[in-house]
Amino acid sequence: MTRRLTVAERLASADKNILLKDFASQNSWDHLLVEQAVFHFGQLHEEWSCNDLRTVLPELGQGFLGVAIKSLQSGGIIAHTNQTVPSTQANTHAHRIAVWTLTARGRRIAAERTARAQGRAA
Repeated sequence: MTRRLTVAERLASADKNILLKDFASQNSWDHLLVEQAVFHFGQLHEEWSCNDLRTVLPELGQGFLGVAIKSLQSGGIIAHTNQTVPSTQANTHAHRIAVWTLTARGRRIAAERTARAQGRAA
């Protein structure tokens, strides 16, 4: 049995040519895409909530948002800022939701990925 990659390992992986069957064996395709979207959004914004992410994700991806947030948090990629904002989803009746930020580990992974991408472009 092959070991599942952690979130950090997937994000920091030097080999970005992962086959579709490898994605399927690790997790659902949609979840992994949403996870990547959350990570990318975190690189562009100092702090964010699921309210912000729902405005940029397609409807399908929104169902995976909570799972993606939790996996990135447990992987040490993002952290709760100890702030909350009211949810903008009508069915939640404005309950409070977390505000997130990239951790030092998340920023390091982002910097490594950017450096690799720039090296390939050069």
